[in-house]
Amino acid sequence: MSGIFPRAVSLMVAFFALVCFATHAPALDMELLGAGATFPQPLYSKMFDAYNQQYKVKINYQGIGSGGGINQLIKKTVDFGGTDAFMTAKELQSAGAPVLHIPTCLGAVVVTYNLPGNSKLNFTPDAVAEIFLGKITKWNDPKIASANPGVKLPDLPVSAVHRADGSGTTYIFSEYLTKVNKEWKEKVGTGKSLKWPAGQIGQKGNPGVAGYVKQTPGAVGYVELLYATQNKMPYGNIKNRAGKFIEPTLKSVSAAANVKIPDDTNVSLTDTEAAAGYPISGFTWLIFYKEQNYGGKAKDRAEALAKLLLWMVGDGQKYVEPLQYAPLSKEAAAKANKLVRSMTYNGAPLVK
Repeated sequence: MSGIFPRAVSLMVAFFALVCFATHAPALDMELLGAGATFPQPLYSKMFDAYNQQYKVKINYQGIGSGGGINQLIKKTVDFGGTDAFMTAKELQSAGAPVLHIPTCLGAVVVTYNLPGNSKLNFTPDAVAEIFLGKITKWNDPKIASANPGVKLPDLPVSAVHRADGSGTTYIFSEYLTKVNKEWKEKVGTGKSLKWPAGQIGQKGNPGVAGYVKQTPGAVGYVELLYATQNKMPYGNIKNRAGKFIEPTLKSVSAAANVKIPDDTNVSLTDTEAAAGYPISGFTWLIFYKEQNYGGKAKDRAEALAKLLLWMVGDGQKYVEPLQYAPLSKEAAAKANKLVRSMTYNGAPLVK
């Protein structure tokens, strides 16, 4: 009997210690929810898998388009959204509380096509606009041919395809065309969803557009650079403001960002003035509420989100270039880091 009491005490102490550890240890089954842009989805998939392996925090991200990501954040059904277009004043008002945007990388929207031989083509801004306005209907049109001397263009109908869902890729593409073509500005304009001219074909997501173009002779569409390279699809050089036909590469996309970045990171990179810059480039952002104590969210969940975001604009940047995106500049990364550090829970900073 004399040995039972000490053993009982020892067991109670061990149980108490186990309970304390379970209470204070990080949750190993933590899962953060995100949704939005398909433009950076391949990068996010890689980042989130690497982060989970290192920190045991799962991130479930659904590529539903930038419009969907913004809507889901406003509805508070996700911890963060992904968008290739900065939220509008109306969207920010609908959010009901301050929403922060941090850039995660730069990407390029390319004009991809399916032609016999798939020669490398040059496109002027007006030619791109008139293809998607439905004014250029044959591939051997003089407005395409004049920029491609020596290339035998087929007498093949142009079949233009666009994003059918609310899309940041569409926003970047249409913002560029609005800047460079008066008729596009007046008839179509800029937006994540557009009223397209008659005869245009809609497909869902970058994969949908890429898939249609690849399967349809004479088709032309706009997709994120990675989708074109992954699917071994050709894409054109675009004439920039400096008058040079620029191939979309990591170098030319990075060059497009040689502009001053405001503290909220709301900056447009399309039709860049940079002489070596690819003109249909843009940031993609993650969006989240500045004050994280809403909807019964636990503080450890908010802290996990803040830590993930800091990693993405810090150590996580090493995954950017291998997937054909351009990494953040030091200035952009610093602005993003500062924004994450402004997140609060009950008004107190989440991270030091």
